[in-house]
Amino acid sequence: MRPSAYLSVLVLGLASLVAAKPFDGQVPLQSDGTVHTTDGWDYEICSGPEATVQIESIEVSPDPPKPGQDLTVKVKGTALGVIEDGAYADVVVKLGLIKLLQKQFDICEEARNANASVQCPVEQGTYTVQQTVALPKEIPKAKFTINVDGFTKDDEELLCLKLHVNFMKNPFPRLW
Repeated sequence: MRPSAYLSVLVLGLASLVAAKPFDGQVPLQSDGTVHTTDGWDYEICSGPEATVQIESIEVSPDPPKPGQDLTVKVKGTALGVIEDGAYADVVVKLGLIKLLQKQFDICEEARNANASVQCPVEQGTYTVQQTVALPKEIPKAKFTINVDGFTKDDEELLCLKLHVNFMKNPFPRLW
């Protein structure tokens, strides 16, 4: 498995969130920070109220994600401050207690590489972003944890997000 495949979708989605066209309408912020979506994945927003990016929702399709299929991630959120070149995300992917990947991503560079319609600097506003990537079919049946800690160019909190993805679930349970 290329452990960065799912991670790339998330980082591109988050990078695009800070470099996307504004979403029309008001977006309510999370009240408790924890979101249970399906048995296959969930996420927890660990950002404080002072974080520059406030995530309202994350949707994936298919839900839950399936190895060997395209995965589309849709992120809605609000930029409470200007996001400039130099913003970055520290990302850690774990399988249980084993750290598979630890990498720092330049958020504005990722947005440029994804050909996002708006580039850094990004002004305050509410945004929605959608990004699609092909998941490798070789993803092992395991539970993965992805921790994302984002920071502004001045090292202030941009966002904090914890994702749990369970590829152990069998979409076709045995009937006998």
